[in-house]
Amino acid sequence: MVKGIRVHKVGGPDALVYEDFELPPPGPGQIRVKTRAIGLNFIEVYQRTGLYASPTPFTPGGETAGDVIAVGPGVTGFRKGDRVATAAGMGAYAEERNIAAELTVKLPESISYETAAAMMLKGLTAQYLLRQTFKVKAGDTILFHAAAGGVGLIACQWAKHLGATVIGTVGDKDKARLAKRNGCDHVILYREEDWVKRVAEITGGKKCDVVYDGVGKATFPGSLDCLRPRGMFVTFGNASGPIEGFSPLLLSQKGSLFMTRPTLAGYASDRKSLAAMARDLFAVVASGAVKIKVGQKMKLKDAAEAHRQLESRATTGATVLLP
Repeated sequence: MVKGIRVHKVGGPDALVYEDFELPPPGPGQIRVKTRAIGLNFIEVYQRTGLYASPTPFTPGGETAGDVIAVGPGVTGFRKGDRVATAAGMGAYAEERNIAAELTVKLPESISYETAAAMMLKGLTAQYLLRQTFKVKAGDTILFHAAAGGVGLIACQWAKHLGATVIGTVGDKDKARLAKRNGCDHVILYREEDWVKRVAEITGGKKCDVVYDGVGKATFPGSLDCLRPRGMFVTFGNASGPIEGFSPLLLSQKGSLFMTRPTLAGYASDRKSLAAMARDLFAVVASGAVKIKVGQKMKLKDAAEAHRQLESRATTGATVLLP
């Protein structure tokens, strides 16, 4: 038996039940990881509410850092005692989990378990957003919504390191100061300012090359109005709810814009791609160009409260759950 969070019926935060449950031995191609730290991400809200449907009961979460304690049949490249991290699969909210070896990377000694748990999903997300979906380069101007969030703090630092001018939106002055310290050249308080107008002012009317939007419904279609002609709108999350249906004609009317809805799974779709992305992330963190902020640490048994804080946007940076 292991202790962890189970969802028996999707719903609000109270659907996250801390209990004992049976975990089978690792199957073919799997490793068992003793959890040292777990990353909290908005995707687990989608899992818990049923927006991203899973058969019940299930243990949510994908982001884990820990130690290999057992190796299933056919696994090569991992052995007991290896420090590892992953950002994929399900089952992270538990003392132990089984995970496909191909979804896991070895964790360098220079990176702590808590840092890894705080950065794997968010950092790999930042990697594909900035280095693959739209390849940010020196001289680009980007807009990043929720710049003081977990992905935002990493992505804004990384984009600044790449030579971009970084504009971020945040909800309050404390988050504005945090975003400023983490790569943003300009910060907009979206609750107090007309952020579309401010982007136009900041850029002298040229607007942005790319908008990265993990907020969704509340920032659409305003985000399109912040793009230069043939700019790219990257929608990668639904923190305020999913974007509702719209006509593609809107993209032509606002300047022959590009729009994409990428996912980490779509980019880290094989072992080779995942390993290359992780190397890129580990290198930029090891160099000091990107610093990982653990904003909150909470006990795994308090996952429901962690979700309440996340949904109310009361958190800054990453939240780590500890078994």
